Amino acid sequence: MKINIKQAIKHFYANHSLALVFEEAICNSLDANASRIEVNITVDELDKPDSLKIVIKDDGEGFVEERFNKFCKLLEVDEDTHKGIGRLVYLHYFEKINILSKYGTKQRNFDFTINFDEDKINKKETETGISQQETILTFQKYYPKKLAKYDYIFPSFLKKYILQQFYPKLYLLKKEQKDFEIIFNLNVKNVNKNQVIGARKTYITNKDIPELETELIDSGFMPLFEESEVRFSIVKQELPSDSLLITALCIDDRTFNLSDIISNENIPIGYELIFLFYSTALRGKTDTSRQTLKEDDAFFKIIKKIFRQKISEILELRLPQIKEKNNQTKEILSKNYPHLLGYFNQEEIGFISKSKSIEEAQKQFLKDQKEILEATSLNDEKYEKALEVSSRTLTEYILYREKIISKIEEITHENSETDIHNLILPKRTILRDNSDLTSFYTNNLWLLDDKYMTFTKALSERTMKEVIDELAEEASSTNNKKPDLAIIFSNNIDNEKIKSDVVIVELKKRGIKLAKTEEVISQLKERATKLMKYFPNKIQRIWFYGIVEFNDEFKLSLKNSQYTPLFSKDILYYKEEPIYLSVDDDKPYIIGTYILSIDAFIEDAKARNATFLKILKDGFNPEKS
Repeated sequence: MKINIKQAIKHFYANHSLALVFEEAICNSLDANASRIEVNITVDELDKPDSLKIVIKDDGEGFVEERFNKFCKLLEVDEDTHKGIGRLVYLHYFEKINILSKYGTKQRNFDFTINFDEDKINKKETETGISQQETILTFQKYYPKKLAKYDYIFPSFLKKYILQQFYPKLYLLKKEQKDFEIIFNLNVKNVNKNQVIGARKTYITNKDIPELETELIDSGFMPLFEESEVRFSIVKQELPSDSLLITALCIDDRTFNLSDIISNENIPIGYELIFLFYSTALRGKTDTSRQTLKEDDAFFKIIKKIFRQKISEILELRLPQIKEKNNQTKEILSKNYPHLLGYFNQEEIGFISKSKSIEEAQKQFLKDQKEILEATSLNDEKYEKALEVSSRTLTEYILYREKIISKIEEITHENSETDIHNLILPKRTILRDNSDLTSFYTNNLWLLDDKYMTFTKALSERTMKEVIDELAEEASSTNNKKPDLAIIFSNNIDNEKIKSDVVIVELKKRGIKLAKTEEVISQLKERATKLMKYFPNKIQRIWFYGIVEFNDEFKLSLKNSQYTPLFSKDILYYKEEPIYLSVDDDKPYIIGTYILSIDAFIEDAKARNATFLKILKDGFNPEKS
């Protein structure tokens, strides 16, 4: 057999695993009409794969002349149901495979290796004088350096895997009242105390194959598939660990598993669910590896849609709790991803995994965004689409803001002032010009007020000298005290004709003493004096914010200082007071100071955000529309 095995494997098997060795060997045994198949797996230690040895015995017809000749000729088969390349998988994982086959009073014994050459191998049969029927495949000298998954040699995994691959064939044997037994044995000579192996031996018999009910597919709805049906079984298991889900197309007595029809996460624990789709239109529709479907995507998209719809009908009748769970899933998606409402495939929700539902909806959303952004002009239809897409993008941003608020709500007395500070704008940061949309995700100045998102400059934990230098480079100052936040917004400070608005913020952590809390007021006054002294003609308005934790003592202190309470979700005080820049001034500057609680800071931002989100959500809700 002159063939580059590694290249052949890559060509025929895009997704191969050690489990395929068992699958192909058992497939050949079943094709040889074996009724008893024994799989014996031996390994010194799980972490020593080079010691792995697999022996598979069956009582099938064996390598008679006809079967042996077929084995020697790659891809030469007489029917569509056999592809003739399965044995290549053996050589990908094992350096040496010995085959001993006994039939009648004869036997054939040969090695199958990467250098196998049918022209040189001894093809002769030998006479034994004893009537026997047994074939033994022995796999040795494992190639890979490790087992990709220990599961691949565990009996419990192999039982489920083989059931998934051969359910139609085994079901047919049961219907024909033919007894069969597939045995899996595992012998690990030395087991690490941290390794859990489970059952060392398990079986598949006709008792593991329940009777299947049949639901016909309406041929009027599927004219291309006149002879189509779904055969299914729903069985409550005694142990949750015995849960099993098979959703597959039945093609040529083998299953083509469709993992995206229904996800395990959507099925109640402790059930064995089997759904098989039969159709005459599927015969011969897999490629040589039986891993890939040959028809175009549109063909199977229709089948999957009808298959899922039929499964949905069956499950809602037999397991009504699934419908309730599906409704809960829809509510969760609606709550957490309102910007994707209308993009979710309602037929798939509750069947495919939540992550898959989100991924598919996101793809459609990004597709619409791309279409709008790449359009050279907008007609009426695209203009309406652009409004909708922009609203969804805004909703996504508002959801991001919700997460930030939730993070701030977790702040306690144990957190430092820095923790609060960094959530608004990381310390030592200087932001210039908010024209880049990504800047909205690098700061949270909106927590103070949404109007501050229009900043031209924002400084976090920078000295007053640095703040002044940002306002005008020619100015000088030796003041190195640091306001927590300084925001220059609404106008560009470099424009001589238009005055700018400035915000100064001071933060205090939770749980500090009154004297330390009261410092916020004197600090704000000091910042105001310094800024107005340098820029009396360039600053139009200054907002001062002190964010602190309130108690009755501090409330009384503010009241005695003539601060006025304002509406808020918690506590907010305001005061306008005169600021003289020098002892010689006759006319003061008037500044406004807000002193608010940390909870007011959080709750007010939360209320604004919630209002935005509700308006946007209602716009995407099909029921509200």
